[in-house]
Amino acid sequence: MGFKCGIVGLPNVGKSTLFNALTSSKNAQAANFPFCTIDPNIGIVEVPDNRINKLSLLSKSKKTINTNITFVDIAGLVKGASKGEGLGNKFLSHIREVDAIIHLVRCFDSEKIQHVSKNIDPINDLEIIKTEILLADINQIEKKLQKNIKKKLTEKQIILLEKALEILNKNEILEDKFNNEEDKFLQQIGLISTKPFIIVCNVDEKSLGDGNKYTKIITEKYKNKKIIIVCADIESQIVDLRPEDRLNYMKDIGLEKTGLDKLIKAGYDLLNLNTFFTSGPEESRAWTIKKNTEAHKAAGVIHSDFEKNFIRAEVVTYEDFEKFGSFEKAKENGKLRLEGKNYFVKDGDVLFFRVNP
Repeated sequence: MGFKCGIVGLPNVGKSTLFNALTSSKNAQAANFPFCTIDPNIGIVEVPDNRINKLSLLSKSKKTINTNITFVDIAGLVKGASKGEGLGNKFLSHIREVDAIIHLVRCFDSEKIQHVSKNIDPINDLEIIKTEILLADINQIEKKLQKNIKKKLTEKQIILLEKALEILNKNEILEDKFNNEEDKFLQQIGLISTKPFIIVCNVDEKSLGDGNKYTKIITEKYKNKKIIIVCADIESQIVDLRPEDRLNYMKDIGLEKTGLDKLIKAGYDLLNLNTFFTSGPEESRAWTIKKNTEAHKAAGVIHSDFEKNFIRAEVVTYEDFEKFGSFEKAKENGKLRLEGKNYFVKDGDVLFFRVNP
């Protein structure tokens, strides 16, 4: 299990440039006119994690497999998208398929790059996107509550949809308003504002360290949201460098982490994700799961039969595996535990699952 993030924003805010940098590709066309991205570009990126490299060395693994994150570069949205303006319908259908949303907003001045609203106003840009998402969700719920479709819903589902509609009509998103079961139903019917989101401010190079007047406005307005500052142009320069030159370049410009590293960290926090490992002579592999996933469910991420035929999990923390070098040595030193199916897998656990044949 990886996770999928959709990059959204108004036209010409730097979505395709950032996508190309994050995915080390040139798949997304970046141009100075609206709607140069029509069909979504999709890039799958390995999640960097030094722990899996260390495990692979200790186990002398033939293969090392990182977990991954998928980025989707979605067509630029404009006012009226919920009614089909621009590429609105395509935008909305593509965004329904992602786990989390990256709201990319332009936070730099430039006479060379057009802005659809003429003036640089990141708060207004975010409000346009929010409004179109809310309108799309309202439309979706109203369809579900039509008489002929309403008959197929339970009374509990109807009450839930009416409550969601009331929230949307107050200009509020649905994220964090319901319990897991309710939220799952709302996502199943295609409501977008249930999805968690990250705000990414695209700045010029000189604003990368401390931000600028635009990023300060955003951080003040959205105090409780995850906000990341990147320079898409710098990110695209970094990926063009040889790996050995990247650290020196980043050090020269005072950049501690790449945009990719920042987004992965924010994405894992936002979606409450953990990483566990399997390691042996054939392969060392990282796996992504939700926090508080039980051991038998984690086994099911590897193969559905593992979940059905689960006996127990042999568990060593990453720190102990690194210290002692193997399951066997960890066991000799009393650091290997046997856990049942209800054990909550922790981030960094190195697991070996015992299953019925």
